Amino acid sequence: MQTTVLLVIDVQNDYFPGGKMPLHEPEVALQEIKKLLGYFRQHQMPIIHIQHEMIDRPEKPARFFIPGTPGIDLHPQVLPAAGELLLVKHFPSSFRETGLQAQLQQIGIQQLVICGMMTQMCVDTTTRAAFDLGYQVQVAIDATACPTLRFEETKIPAHLVKASVAAALNGTFAKVSHTDTILNQIG
Repeated sequence: MQTTVLLVIDVQNDYFPGGKMPLHEPEVALQEIKKLLGYFRQHQMPIIHIQHEMIDRPEKPARFFIPGTPGIDLHPQVLPAAGELLLVKHFPSSFRETGLQAQLQQIGIQQLVICGMMTQMCVDTTTRAAFDLGYQVQVAIDATACPTLRFEETKIPAHLVKASVAAALNGTFAKVSHTDTILNQIG
């Protein structure tokens, strides 16, 4: 039997209304993340939370997730429960300089279910890194959130950003589906 972990990435206050980097419909993603957390907790399956902390650099000052501000805190509805690991990262990949790989190896993880924020940044980067390390990855796309983006004169609505990431990841780097589908497959 494969051991599966739920990886909850960067569900932090700055991504919600009133934060310094509010995303498109983060509350919708939050409800799906809570479903995943509930299932994994009920079945005593491992859960790892990731929290991003920005490093202020002279060439690129931090705009959000600033240490000592309320925005860096995990959203109160997804706080780690007893026995759930919390790792802090400073880069888009949850694997870079966090000890995540060692933790997964220690508990014999072969498969990751990934959710969180932002779809096009930390979820995407972590998914690709996990694939490169040999993990089987599922992304609960409805349990992710992202902003509307702009490149030059082109505005890309958040729902298209999310769909583009899903299309790029699905089939090669991960199996991308919805929370209910993933939970039905696990259960």
